[in-house]
Amino acid sequence: MSREILLLVDALAREKNVPKDVVFGALELALATATKKLYAEEDVDIRVSVDRETGEYDAFRRWLVVPDEAGLQEPGHHIILSDAREQLADIELEEHIEEQLPRQDLGRRFAQDTKQVILQKIRDAEREQTLNDFLARGDLIVSGAIKRMDKGDAIIEIGKVEARLPRTDMIPKENLRIGDRIRAFVQKIDRTARGPQVILSRTSPEILMKLFEFEVPEIEQGLLVIKSAARDPGVRAKIAVWTNDRRIDPIGTCVGMRGSRVQAVTNELAGERVDIVLWSDDPAQFVIGALAPANVSSILVDEDKHAMDVVVDEDNLAIAIGRSGQNVRLASELTGWQINIMTAEESSTKQEGEQSSVRATFVEKLDVDEEIANILIAEGFGSLDEIAYVPVNELLEIDAFDEETVEELRTRARNALLTEAIKREENVEQAEKDLLDLESMDAALSAKLAENSIRTRDDLAELAVDELTEMTGIDDERAKTLIMAARAHWFADAEQ
Repeated sequence: MSREILLLVDALAREKNVPKDVVFGALELALATATKKLYAEEDVDIRVSVDRETGEYDAFRRWLVVPDEAGLQEPGHHIILSDAREQLADIELEEHIEEQLPRQDLGRRFAQDTKQVILQKIRDAEREQTLNDFLARGDLIVSGAIKRMDKGDAIIEIGKVEARLPRTDMIPKENLRIGDRIRAFVQKIDRTARGPQVILSRTSPEILMKLFEFEVPEIEQGLLVIKSAARDPGVRAKIAVWTNDRRIDPIGTCVGMRGSRVQAVTNELAGERVDIVLWSDDPAQFVIGALAPANVSSILVDEDKHAMDVVVDEDNLAIAIGRSGQNVRLASELTGWQINIMTAEESSTKQEGEQSSVRATFVEKLDVDEEIANILIAEGFGSLDEIAYVPVNELLEIDAFDEETVEELRTRARNALLTEAIKREENVEQAEKDLLDLESMDAALSAKLAENSIRTRDDLAELAVDELTEMTGIDDERAKTLIMAARAHWFADAEQ
């Protein structure tokens, strides 16, 4: 038997091109499984060790050492520490105590069962090795033929590897057939999948950037950089390009002679039209470029909200927004800024509304007349914080204010902010402890609720989701979680 084992291991390792240790491991598992069947009336833990030199094997029944106080939850698998130390004085928790078993006649089915287990293990090892060889190449874009369709997904053959292109990652309206050769981006590796473990995508921005890298040598050489990309797969896309080499025209280089380079990418992505935008470290300039071909009249940047109000004339409004909001949506994804498109009239109305709110705050909190408030607004001040903490010289540059006026305004602003902070603290203190303990609740949100007289669980539980979101500015999902948590004690009381 021992010689046969060594010959079997050697033959399988050569035939399947896997390490001998993999075959030995599979053999030990098969022997353990067969030995375990001899204990049909009891669930036991068996370990088998095969000598790599002689082929001889030993079987052991083993128990995991658990604390005495835990008791024997699984008698066939566990032994308490005190009993284990009667056999081995130095054994510790989580170690195994073993008892060698006499060699048994494993029966006629042993050879067949062993072969099945070994072959399955070897298939798993081959699959793992094939995947590792694929990953070692480091390819992010792969090319292969569609081998079959599986529940709407395409199974792509890439050399020895099968990859899955999910239906959701196919370009809409693209008609793929068995035998078609396509390119796709390696989106992730799912080692838990029973089928193909390489998951592909043809809709991700990364494939667009990689395709340009293939078509534009200057990108691969590092002379040109694609900073970001945004896509409406199969319809339209935008990429932002940049170079610090003044001899290179970034946009023209990506377009290519007579549009050859960009056309090659378009053809690969089912006719997707690509706008090439010049990247800028000035966010406003970047947004203006991203909204092309629309012409921008003016732009207002809100750093706190990471948003921009972009003003265009009536003739450019439809172009700036695009069909179904496509142009502004792609520009927003490309730049990372929230972009609000509006006409000059809409912008003026919005600014008047915001200024009216700021003016009312200044008049009330600083105890000044509208003339002083209007001067502050005209100079770009929009909050009490700015007045209280900006450098003094910025306020002194206002012709209408002398040093005494500036100091008085700063003092009043700080006092108003302090009063608001104290009020917020008082509101938080008034909130019941059980409200503060709710999941997703924090002190800032509790303060907002208290300002709206929501101080108990019942107060919160009686709100609708839209009421809570409007009151606090949180998203719908968090509002639902909070309201359900606040109502939990209602259901508990009803069950009792």
